[in-house]
Amino acid sequence: MRLLLAADSPTVHLTPQARVLAAVIAIVFMAMILEMIRRHRLQERYSVIWFVVGLGLLIGAAFPALLELVANVMGVRDTNVALFSLVLLLLLGLALNFSVLVSRQAEQITRLAQEQALEEARREPPPEQDVDRA
Repeated sequence: MRLLLAADSPTVHLTPQARVLAAVIAIVFMAMILEMIRRHRLQERYSVIWFVVGLGLLIGAAFPALLELVANVMGVRDTNVALFSLVLLLLLGLALNFSVLVSRQAEQITRLAQEQALEEARREPPPEQDVDRA
């Protein structure tokens, strides 16, 4: 009976070492984001998304019981399912966002290539025609 009751209640069992490790990973992750911005490898508009992810990691490490609350709100019994569902939704959202950005940039590249071709055509004089007038 005790085993069945344990399966019904979501619990988060993180050791203090795991919580510290998760917090360190989150802080290192956010430091990496700052370094990428500093080296112009990541634009600021994309860094906001990754900072929110880093803060989520840090908050999850500091308050692991929040995952239990999220699991209850989602209506799932296991906190691991809730965590993986959130990660999957985040990754799907990022994939969709980047697909939209790539599509927009592909359209811009096509338009710029067409404008460049038109501009080059305007600058070049028409080829002289050799017509024998006999």
